[in-house]
Amino acid sequence: MKKQYLVAFSIVLFCWVGSFAQDTRLKIIEQPRPELPLKHGTLDVQGSVVLRVQFLEFGEIGEIITVKELPAGLTQNAIAAARRIRFEPEKKEGKPVTVYREIQYSYSWNGGWLDAANKSSDLVGTANDPAKAAAIIAKAIQNLGGDRYLQVRTQVGKGKFSVLRESTVASFQAFFDVIVFPDKERTEFKGSGSRTVQVNTGSTGWIFDGDQELIKVQNAGQIDNFKQGIRTSLDNLLRGGWKAEAELAYIGKRPATLGKRNDVVRLTYKDGFAVEFEFATDDGIPQKAVYKRTNDEGEEIKEEDRYAQFIDVNGIKAPFIIDRFTNGKATSRINFETIEFNKTIPDSIFVKPATPKDAKKDIKL
Repeated sequence: MKKQYLVAFSIVLFCWVGSFAQDTRLKIIEQPRPELPLKHGTLDVQGSVVLRVQFLEFGEIGEIITVKELPAGLTQNAIAAARRIRFEPEKKEGKPVTVYREIQYSYSWNGGWLDAANKSSDLVGTANDPAKAAAIIAKAIQNLGGDRYLQVRTQVGKGKFSVLRESTVASFQAFFDVIVFPDKERTEFKGSGSRTVQVNTGSTGWIFDGDQELIKVQNAGQIDNFKQGIRTSLDNLLRGGWKAEAELAYIGKRPATLGKRNDVVRLTYKDGFAVEFEFATDDGIPQKAVYKRTNDEGEEIKEEDRYAQFIDVNGIKAPFIIDRFTNGKATSRINFETIEFNKTIPDSIFVKPATPKDAKKDIKL
């Protein structure tokens, strides 16, 4: 009788264990980055290589099928990297099985290969995910003041603008800057007895040259530069001024300071112009904006604005230092001394003065 009970118990135990044999998803343990192409730094390519990879039941990589390619050897480098993936096989009812999964490697002209977005057990890629990008922006807004930040309508700033050469200050001027969002700005520069005023309102603008005592209407190129400045501005991104003109995407993570990564989102405008914004992964604070422009000689230039020294002004955090890097070299610094938000701004300060004498007058706010 005892033997019969023991047999019955063994059968029940076997069935119980069998019913709890776990199904586990494929787990990526290590996913090396692809090698950089030979022409990295001059290669004007960005996008993703997508591969359909066979993960064999005994823990090795099998067949690799190219779903989406990139030129200049990037696809081949991605395939070679996929061969080096280490993983734990997927299991069905406790037994290892062979599965196929899509792996994505994203490459950016200014950052090289980005961190892979395939490390979760279910391999759901997040690159190019607008929802993730929106979440990163929402976190940044919250940390910069939340609704207070979003309700900013005007900004008045004073400080120093420095021109840098070989990482040293070549010259500097005091500046006074007034912004009425989204597209009105008046900036005055003073230094060494000289005064310059630049004013933009949407698609119009004028400049007062104090050295020549001339008032000039801005040309099409100057107007375009102002509009481009809006498109690359942090405020335009966070306050959603781009929504009718561009698409938002999450790109991945990019190396920042030692041991840290930045989340990268990209705005791509309808005309193809793209600007990438980086945010610290830990606190979500904006770190930089990166984009390309074409200079007067037709050369493509990489511009990078780096944000630093965020200071709380009545519940709103703003970067008091903005450094500009051109092709990797520091070229200028904006150093705010004071910033005021939501000050009442008269429209009259944006109106082109009738005479140079009028343009010399200090504005009163």
